[in-house]
Amino acid sequence: MKTNVKNKIVSIILIVFFLGFSVFSWLKPPTDFSDSERRKLAQFPSASVSSIFSGKFMKDFETYSTEQFPLRDSFRQLKALVNKYVLLQKDNNDLFVKDGYIGKIEYPLDEESVSLAVKKFRYVYDIYINGTDAQVYLSIIPDKNYFLVEDDYLSIDYEKMLSQTESEADFMKYIDITHLLTLQSFYKTDTHWRQEEILPVAKELASKMGVELKGEYTEKTLDNDFYGVYHGQSALPLPAEEIKYLTNDILENVKVYNFESGKEISVYDMEKAYGKDPYEMFLSGSLSLLSIENENATTDKELIIFRDSFGSSLAPLLAEGYKKITVVDIRYIHPKSLENYIEFSNQDVLFIYSTSVLNNSETIK
Repeated sequence: MKTNVKNKIVSIILIVFFLGFSVFSWLKPPTDFSDSERRKLAQFPSASVSSIFSGKFMKDFETYSTEQFPLRDSFRQLKALVNKYVLLQKDNNDLFVKDGYIGKIEYPLDEESVSLAVKKFRYVYDIYINGTDAQVYLSIIPDKNYFLVEDDYLSIDYEKMLSQTESEADFMKYIDITHLLTLQSFYKTDTHWRQEEILPVAKELASKMGVELKGEYTEKTLDNDFYGVYHGQSALPLPAEEIKYLTNDILENVKVYNFESGKEISVYDMEKAYGKDPYEMFLSGSLSLLSIENENATTDKELIIFRDSFGSSLAPLLAEGYKKITVVDIRYIHPKSLENYIEFSNQDVLFIYSTSVLNNSETIK
């Protein structure tokens, strides 16, 4: 008898709990953005006769219900821990942890995507650079899987990608930087490289373009914890990291102009340093077009950098040797618009992109 009473009490508690949870799910205002995953979450889908009968409404509603589920981050972490330590899965949603570093499986090599990227670079070259006195260079940033995966996980054929890109981009001089990077050059929980670790890269690029850098900096550390984009996506309770940045008299006196806002900005955006993605402190993140002017440069040369987000932390380290650097991100501005802002003549022009962008070049306009 006592057992039956206990079972009834437990059943009632569970029913009340799930009913309450369901009511809370319906009444809870939808969350627009997931800070941990750094992405927008699905919102309640609009209903129409066509969307209902086609099944699109229910499909979108299922996504909405999953992404707006109460305590979602806690359940995501629980799932990730079970997958890793109970089920012993090597990866969770293509994310894996090895030697304290989080990597994301990038596979297979998309040769058509690499060719498309080179075609887009050639388009810029043909309409702006060909026939001028500009010197054009190409460099590729391997993602940290290049140093991390070995034979443990599926991975793109990096050597084939590098060889293909260099061969097809025969209108540019290739600068190899892979030998100057190690796993320690990258953040453990993020995609990007660490600025304090890439001085050799900056010096090598500058040297190959005919500029010598002293590279004397003071290293500073942000006083807040940094959790990279992979930290939230993996949902694993890994320790925080530090963000360090390099400064000197040169960087404290350069003028940085943001063409999007029409205003001067700082090399290091301290408001973004304490925001959702602290890596965006470097040149205020992925802006489409900006310039860095240095009246005290060691040369009168100008540099134009076509880059992805890795270039945000690299470009300031090249400012010592150039009177002006123009930084362009053609993921956010169409090349046709550049004629309104840049006159190509005798500058150094550097195309520097990560392997992840080359393998997903639809992001480039």
